[in-house]
Amino acid sequence: MAKAIMVQGTMSNAGKSLLAAGLCRIFKQDGYRVAPFKSQNMALNSFITEEGLEMGRAQVMQAEAAGIAPSVLMNPILLKPTNDVGSQVIVNGEVLGTMSARDYFKYKKKLVPDIMKAYRKLAEENDIIVIEGAGSPAEINLKEEDIVNMGMAKLAKAPVLLVGDIDRGGVFAQLIGTVELLEEDERAMVKGLIINKFRGDKTILDPGVEMLEERSKIPVVGVAPYLNIQVEDEDSLTERFDRNQEVGVIDIAVIRVPRISNFTDFNPLESIPGVSLRYVKRPHELKDPDMIILPGTKNTMEDLLWMRESGMEAAILKEASRGKLIFGICGGYQMLGETLSDPYGVEAGGTVKGMGLLPMDTEFARQKTRTRVTGKFRELTGDFAPLGNTELEGYEIHMGETILKGDAKAAALICDSVSGVEKLDGAFCKNVCGTYVHGVFDKEEVAEALISALGKKKGIDVSQMAGVDFAAFKETQYDILAAELRKHLDMKKIYEILDNGIDMI
Repeated sequence: MAKAIMVQGTMSNAGKSLLAAGLCRIFKQDGYRVAPFKSQNMALNSFITEEGLEMGRAQVMQAEAAGIAPSVLMNPILLKPTNDVGSQVIVNGEVLGTMSARDYFKYKKKLVPDIMKAYRKLAEENDIIVIEGAGSPAEINLKEEDIVNMGMAKLAKAPVLLVGDIDRGGVFAQLIGTVELLEEDERAMVKGLIINKFRGDKTILDPGVEMLEERSKIPVVGVAPYLNIQVEDEDSLTERFDRNQEVGVIDIAVIRVPRISNFTDFNPLESIPGVSLRYVKRPHELKDPDMIILPGTKNTMEDLLWMRESGMEAAILKEASRGKLIFGICGGYQMLGETLSDPYGVEAGGTVKGMGLLPMDTEFARQKTRTRVTGKFRELTGDFAPLGNTELEGYEIHMGETILKGDAKAAALICDSVSGVEKLDGAFCKNVCGTYVHGVFDKEEVAEALISALGKKKGIDVSQMAGVDFAAFKETQYDILAAELRKHLDMKKIYEILDNGIDMI
């Protein structure tokens, strides 16, 4: 059975996911078979495995760092918020149903057997499991039914590294306060403290580190720097949405709808020199982009109504009438049509008018489509012609079926990687294109073809703005992450903590 170590945080966005990924890469580099694990993840950024099962992308990122294929064993429970007080509950990659927060809180203990079955399977196949917690273990109103922080640490008998975020201030209060709010047996499980996201001269911090160790009686096993590593981050916590970015040679605006999902679809475009990718939520923020992208969303109809009420839809329609390229993915693709119907109450029920940029109608279905796909764009005409015949791969994860009409033509021919069944996907008409395929820009050839289309439309030479091999790029980022953590974490002490495990009280 594998040894385990757990990374918990004093709060959300303390850096647990990234540190867990870094430890996965370090253990892999040191010759161990390592896998990530998070019993329960809450995120709208999800992923479809080769088996057609759904899991959170944070564990996909960590699996990549560990050099292994993602598996739902790494994330047996995924919560996808549908509104402020409810979520779709996905267990072992399959939809269990939609529950209110209160109902799920009462129900979740019943999922412990599923959690432990997945964990034991991983533990049988690996040498080390790096477990990630969620939020904070000191949320005292939730501790009794906890299955993701100290509750999970006890189930896995895993020593805990507690991470605090110094960048937001108050890191000593974060760490000491969290430790003090733990029960005695929980406190004994915390074997190391990590101060994360530090900027500046560490010698100034050293006296505080000594006092922290003296007060907590727990060693500080590292002061990790603020790292600008370009790997996937949690959807609700990403800093991508709020950063101010200069407009590049090619400027792409992504509409930041309230329930945006799978914004990781656009990470490859961010990596191309000369391309600016901006997330915008107000019409005046659009400025004068070369392309507008409508992303995936967990609630297509409500986000479409939000665009209508906020004036964003009118702004997009104006840009489309000027010939600007418009691209939609999944829910964003559905919005581009003429109507969206929900006869089974998958979202809000009823029918709403679409944006009318593509002649097509969408009807939501009871069953979710979940599959990985490969394929290629068809011969495209007009502005999107450079995309024609480029190979693509990715995954579908949606509840709707779309019927094309009039001048709309299918954008791609794709093949289900499990069943081998081929089908047409997406649509294009003049300067508007859409697809159901998430990850469509991950292949270098697709990203390059898109930039070529934008350059041609703009009348500029973009031949030097080559795309990147995104998979290779991410590998270099994981190696940089591991190298930086080796410099700033006491890996000898962390290995001791891993080897010694815990004595359950």
